[in-house]
Amino acid sequence: MSRSIESTDPSPRSIRRLFLVLTMLLAVVSTGEAHAEAAAGPRAPSVTATPGHARYEVRLRSDADGSHWTGRQRVSFRNTSDQPLREVYLRLWGNGEDKCGAPGAPSPVVVSDVRGGTPARPSVDCTAVRVALTDPLRRGKRASVSFGVSISVPYRNARFGRENAYRFLGNALPVLAVHDARGWHLDPYVAVGESFYSLASDFRVRLDHPSALRVPATGRTRTRPGGPGRTITTSVADQVRDFAWAAGPFRTATDITPGGIRVKSYWTPDTPAAGVRLNRTDGAAAIDRFGRERGRYPYGEIDLVMSSGFGGGMEYPGLVLLGTTEEGSAVVHEVAHQWWYGIVGNDEYASPWLDESFAQYDNARFYGWSTENCWSDVYWPDDSTALTNSMAYWSRHRGEYHLVYTAGPCALADLERTLGAGTMARLLKRYARAHWYGLSTTGDFKRLAQSMTDQNLDAFWETHRIR
Repeated sequence: MSRSIESTDPSPRSIRRLFLVLTMLLAVVSTGEAHAEAAAGPRAPSVTATPGHARYEVRLRSDADGSHWTGRQRVSFRNTSDQPLREVYLRLWGNGEDKCGAPGAPSPVVVSDVRGGTPARPSVDCTAVRVALTDPLRRGKRASVSFGVSISVPYRNARFGRENAYRFLGNALPVLAVHDARGWHLDPYVAVGESFYSLASDFRVRLDHPSALRVPATGRTRTRPGGPGRTITTSVADQVRDFAWAAGPFRTATDITPGGIRVKSYWTPDTPAAGVRLNRTDGAAAIDRFGRERGRYPYGEIDLVMSSGFGGGMEYPGLVLLGTTEEGSAVVHEVAHQWWYGIVGNDEYASPWLDESFAQYDNARFYGWSTENCWSDVYWPDDSTALTNSMAYWSRHRGEYHLVYTAGPCALADLERTLGAGTMARLLKRYARAHWYGLSTTGDFKRLAQSMTDQNLDAFWETHRIR
């Protein structure tokens, strides 16, 4: 049974978990890593954005240990804007850390043999490739581009990187950039937090790999024999914003939640057994609870990928990466991201609080942490600091980025006290429903909140620096 966060004092165990989660989240900063009911269907984005209704078809083959993947990718899309679409951009986020590489060490993600358009040289530190379409694409019409893909997993323990015999491929696949009322979003990669902004799309991914490697991936997966000593893992993922996978000789277990969601756990042998048990228990409980409160989890399956050395946690649709100790991990926070960023989309570069603060608010509610007087502990360095600042600001003020995880959930807890727990619960469920598979903004959230109370919330927004 869910409990209001202000009604329960923290137990020693919950205090330890609070410390653990904040430590992991701050570690992400310091190391540079950082439905709607079941019948509800896709909702239109609240802002005009294109290219939409994308369908990704991917076929990749790995080398002997999953360090290198090559193959081909095709993406078809529709022009959902009023103006002819003359170009698209591919975001190669896997190049964010290494940029354009160095002599003898090219960027980790390379595209080649582009068909359906003419590519330009990579830009934005080799994280963006402009493709001029062969013919202008009118509103409502579809087109496609295809290209060869080469992915080399970097030597670093990161969301796109490796740890011993294990490979983590977050943000490895090229995805379409978004064009909206502000133009093309070609923001730079940030290691503190995320730069990602993408529309919900459908993925069909075929991964050919050695049978010794287990490959958790976004979506519903199945395996079948491939060539001698090899396995084909096929994944189907609809209405997701990205696709991630991992590869290695993981240990595995599968649980089915009371709500019918399949939770597949993967962990490295050196991951503490107690932490694995906690993650499996809390992850399964969280996916069902948030499904009741925010709208049923629509993807049917989620993979928990655990290791002892990964710094913090990282969310992807249907898959989360979890640095795990005996005390567990930030699994509940990362599961909450399946709604806040995954289902209810936002521009993570422009408005990181919309996913991080909301996920941490749900994390706090899950564990019953008291936030009665938390706002009195919030310190703002100067007048320019606001909860709703973009990653452009936080990248210049890394020491302040913790406010998104501390002041943010505290502000939402204060809003719950202002509106009442029942109204807040209805607000968040309506908010999720209104933007299911779509995009949200701070303005969208503020307008909906104001519509649910006779109180003028202007002073609340100003006090809590929600601008």
